[in-house]
Amino acid sequence: MKQRLEELLRSIDPIDYSQEHKIQSHLDNLTKPKDSLGRLEELAKKYILINGNMRPSLPKKTVLVFAGDHGVTEEGVSAFPKDVTFQMVHNFLSGGAGINILARHVGADVMVVDIGVDYDFPKLAGLIRCKVAHGTRNMVREPALTREEAISAILKGAELAEKAISEGTTILATGEMGIGNTTSASALTAVFCNKAVRDVTGRGTGISNEALSHKTGIIKKALERHRPDPRDPIGTLAAVGGLEIAAICGVILGAASKKTPVVTDGFISTAGALVAHSLQPLVRDYLFASHQSVECGHRIQLEHLGLKPVLDLDLRLGEGTGAALAMGLIEAGLKIYLEMATFEGAQVSSGEAVSNL
Repeated sequence: MKQRLEELLRSIDPIDYSQEHKIQSHLDNLTKPKDSLGRLEELAKKYILINGNMRPSLPKKTVLVFAGDHGVTEEGVSAFPKDVTFQMVHNFLSGGAGINILARHVGADVMVVDIGVDYDFPKLAGLIRCKVAHGTRNMVREPALTREEAISAILKGAELAEKAISEGTTILATGEMGIGNTTSASALTAVFCNKAVRDVTGRGTGISNEALSHKTGIIKKALERHRPDPRDPIGTLAAVGGLEIAAICGVILGAASKKTPVVTDGFISTAGALVAHSLQPLVRDYLFASHQSVECGHRIQLEHLGLKPVLDLDLRLGEGTGAALAMGLIEAGLKIYLEMATFEGAQVSSGEAVSNL
């Protein structure tokens, strides 16, 4: 497995920016004042650069939602019991969750993946069963994962991304479900961003001030126990991470290896991006940050990665909901690029002659 991961990392190439000036020239020649559609133009240009086709088709959108449990819930870090994870998987499959509604709104497919739920699902239509383990171990007492489990989850995420791409997907979004996963994401963020635990730990499912203080103390205790080294991303992921976070890391790596953009969701998804970036810094240019969560650590993650969020709507649900919304805006930008008339084509004056008036 280690060799397969190394091969995956080596297969990721830098984005070719040689056509950027041509893309920008076309955007500037559309029937509008220069830069007047703001970030929609930026989103279109980035999508085209990643795609590598100057006249790409409209995107085929897929959201991968990974579900996994966390042993650290034994420490009382969440407002919800662990059983909510498998119950929400059923909700995803029935089409009743937030991600289902917003994915339908933007025309995206949803793939639901059991990567590490502490529950044995029967064979269910629409459920992809890739279980690496029945949840993580309690990171306060022992490493959450073995290195082998962490790598296995990464590779499974990469394989699912590659499969979706082979079936026509041209833009992927990452989503997750796992009670306790903001605890793992906070721990990973503290390590990779070199920040104090208190600065990257939020309320997750909406815990009280007292519970937040307890959660912060639990994360500190886990980090003191394992002393994870950010120069060892797999070791850090194994010590305090989650299976859904590992799989999201894999999606990013797999998509980048196929020159396909990934839209990250919120705090948990971006924790997966931190791991992927630590393993292969080139992946950063393949990422769209969909939104800035109200989780305090998310802004720090985005600043560390140098990503600017598309939206800021005070979201904190996860599941891929923010990513689905952002995919709609990326598509809107691409439609502007592909369908809007040029000054010459519409026989409209570009305004250059009156620029000094």
